[in-house]
Amino acid sequence: MKTPKKQITEILSVYQFVFTFLFMGLFFSLLLFFLLFTSFWFLSVLYLVWLYVDWDTPDRGGRRFECFRNWKVWEHFRDYYPIKLVKTAELPPNRNYVLGSHPHGIMCAGTFCNFATESNGFSRQFPGIRPFLAGLAGLFRVPVYRDYIMSSGLCPVSRESLDFVLSGPQLGQAVVILVGGANESLYGVPGEHCLTLLNRKGFVRLALRHGAFLVPVYSFGENEIFTQASFGTGSWQRTLQTAFKKIMGFAPCIFWGRGLLLPWGLLPFPVPITTVVGRPIPVPRRPNPSQAEVDQYHKLYMEAIERLFEEHKESCGVSPSTHLTFV
Repeated sequence: MKTPKKQITEILSVYQFVFTFLFMGLFFSLLLFFLLFTSFWFLSVLYLVWLYVDWDTPDRGGRRFECFRNWKVWEHFRDYYPIKLVKTAELPPNRNYVLGSHPHGIMCAGTFCNFATESNGFSRQFPGIRPFLAGLAGLFRVPVYRDYIMSSGLCPVSRESLDFVLSGPQLGQAVVILVGGANESLYGVPGEHCLTLLNRKGFVRLALRHGAFLVPVYSFGENEIFTQASFGTGSWQRTLQTAFKKIMGFAPCIFWGRGLLLPWGLLPFPVPITTVVGRPIPVPRRPNPSQAEVDQYHKLYMEAIERLFEEHKESCGVSPSTHLTFV
């Protein structure tokens, strides 16, 4: 049983993550603009100079701080749900990896907890492996927020950035890509397991160019931590969501969780999340892979993620009759 103090600490740690995810970028953008018209204008100018000098850092591996990844608040964040990390096979540190993480969900809580923090001991379970969680490139242009997310080891999900990580002399590099991206978040409805994967092949091409082994990853429970309003394909609401996503790069999902004073709010439901890391798929190095090779390894990957789901779904509370669907 958790003490009241522990429960409050966990709730505050989760609120910290949620409000940072939703509002930190907007808050500091507005703050820097506001300060330009006050006696503290020099603070905005100094930061903008720093931003100009530091502009290319995200595409050069970022700037992680291990003290941030080991921050005590992430342990309380982990315990709230709770979030677990399950290892099914070794990842030898004498090569590089491309981990495809599914599903995206609303806020990628399981993926962030397990790969952007050390709260579940990723470095102990996979010694010698250095994870780089890849995020939307536009986030790394947002003042202050970019520095915050880089501290945990995030890097842009762009070719330049990922090529830099995987082409260096140091082995044991692992880029973690939320393959389904913003589109998959639209399918993040409780009880559904729908992956945007049929036409997502860029991560396979990346793995082939560098000879990095592909690793399927699935977070059971990710879609259950929020309730989302789901709109059918072809509806005007889904059309608007899709159009917004094409322009802005992310989908405007309508979601809600639990509240402290009201029956609904932004606090996620405390549903267990289990992130299962599958067996690596050997991939040859092909600097210029053919479409046939990309299709071949994409098919192998789809079979692997489906097999991983089937092997672990019952132990993670998913009905035996439930299966993955792909769009």
